[in-house]
Amino acid sequence: MKPAKIILIVILFIMLENCYGSVRTGLDCIGEYKNVFEGRRLGIIANHTAYDGNGRFIVDIFKGMKGVTVTALFSPEHGFWGTARAGEKIDSQTDPVYNLPVYSLYGKTQKPTSDMLRNIDVLVFDIQDIGARFYTYIYTMSLAMEAAAENGKTFVVLDRPNPINGISVQGNILEPALASFVGLYPIPVRHGMTAGELAKMFNGQGWLAGRIKAELVVVPMEGWRRRMWFDQTELRFIKPSPNMPDLETAAVYPGLCLLEGTNVSEARGTAMPFRQFGAPWIDSKFLAERLNLLNLPAMRFEPVRFTPTSSKYQGLECHGVRILITGRDRLEPYSNGVRIVNEICRMYPDQFEWKAAHFDRLCG
Repeated sequence: MKPAKIILIVILFIMLENCYGSVRTGLDCIGEYKNVFEGRRLGIIANHTAYDGNGRFIVDIFKGMKGVTVTALFSPEHGFWGTARAGEKIDSQTDPVYNLPVYSLYGKTQKPTSDMLRNIDVLVFDIQDIGARFYTYIYTMSLAMEAAAENGKTFVVLDRPNPINGISVQGNILEPALASFVGLYPIPVRHGMTAGELAKMFNGQGWLAGRIKAELVVVPMEGWRRRMWFDQTELRFIKPSPNMPDLETAAVYPGLCLLEGTNVSEARGTAMPFRQFGAPWIDSKFLAERLNLLNLPAMRFEPVRFTPTSSKYQGLECHGVRILITGRDRLEPYSNGVRIVNEICRMYPDQFEWKAAHFDRLCG
């Protein structure tokens, strides 16, 4: 083949890779998998993010599907409707909208019990993840996969995009000794995978308890490409948890979440969690100057003051900085987060405190 033709093919390939269109999620594509659901009793693991491209909620879609019976709902951290605070334990209850039991998987148990699965043939998982190892929804998925395998149930994942793209992989691999519900398996902090891909990995690598294998079906997306950020998918962004209000927050979260393992406020209880941070004892102008001298990839900092309405320093004015993202494709949130924490520790050795056990679990 002539060099000119090779160059032309490469150019066309690059153009196609960067020519984005609308994305259809797994929920949008279930019509092609009706045989998996028809004549079966379904349990749905979901939250308020499980809408299709036409604005229809997952429960309504399956209740309207011929031959399908929805018998139970299951909720992750933050609850079925996404209103509970981070870490808040949730009780099982009856949903007032659908008059169905909602079994909490973030309360007394994190894994469906045999009793919960008694009237279920198929467990369906559809929750928007955020692309960071310590976001708990993927472990709700994996533990439910274990339960499905142990009880002879089919497990279906309706796939959704990784909102911070599927090519950027950053941060260390989790050490098994530090496994917890903010990191169960040896994956990087920014893993670059979708929920469906993670489900296949957890299942295929034998990472489920006892190396058990689930009968797994992943309903893939249509139109998603690995380089896509969420705002290139034409999908509606629904904040997946109370302190994840937008895509910029998701972009910095794999690094700035490390502040949870310190006594510096990550600005929970403000309009810009994780995109700003501080404490009452910080000099905001001085911190901004010091952090800008680090020349962190795709991050600049400006002084800010904020008063959290919840979490650390509730009701107290904090002095700190706000993050300005200057080029998200160059962003290295995890390494930036490590350097930010290190700099604050060096600047304020008498005031800065570690929450060592939690920090270790986050870092893995």
